[in-house]
Amino acid sequence: MYILECADGSYYTGSTKFLEKRLEQHQAGEGANHTKKHLPVKLVYYEEFERIDAAFSREKQAQGWSRKKKEALINNMPEKLHDLAKCMNETSHVGFDSTQPTNSAQPTKSAESTMKKASASLSLRKNQMNKTDTSSTTDAERSRSGSDNEIPNGWVETTLGEVCKIKN
Repeated sequence: MYILECADGSYYTGSTKFLEKRLEQHQAGEGANHTKKHLPVKLVYYEEFERIDAAFSREKQAQGWSRKKKEALINNMPEKLHDLAKCMNETSHVGFDSTQPTNSAQPTKSAESTMKKASASLSLRKNQMNKTDTSSTTDAERSRSGSDNEIPNGWVETTLGEVCKIKN
């Protein structure tokens, strides 16, 4: 994942397997439409990932960020990211109190029964886990769980066939 600063001061966020080649493409006007129109570009930030899908996920996350949030990342100030994620406009809290329930909601008996059945059918089978194969686990999942070999809290392992009917 990388962030470019364009000649007009705007930022472009992208991801690639080959950063140097991609930068050359951007500079030659062969990159994205945004960078073509705002040459030259300058690399201001990048992160390396072992898997392109993890880089793409991070790209999409950063693309949704405000300019200030991207600048906190670029300037190596990760402690500011949380504060910058908060909505700061005057109307962000208007009506919030009136939309909250006055009593705590409880599931209906049929919902409780459904949840118990779902919980039973999706129980974690630790014996079936392959402790060495984490290739399908994303970096984000591993960081949430605190270990490469643990499933994050609240998650369960099951097979697709137990969750839904599979047509042959």
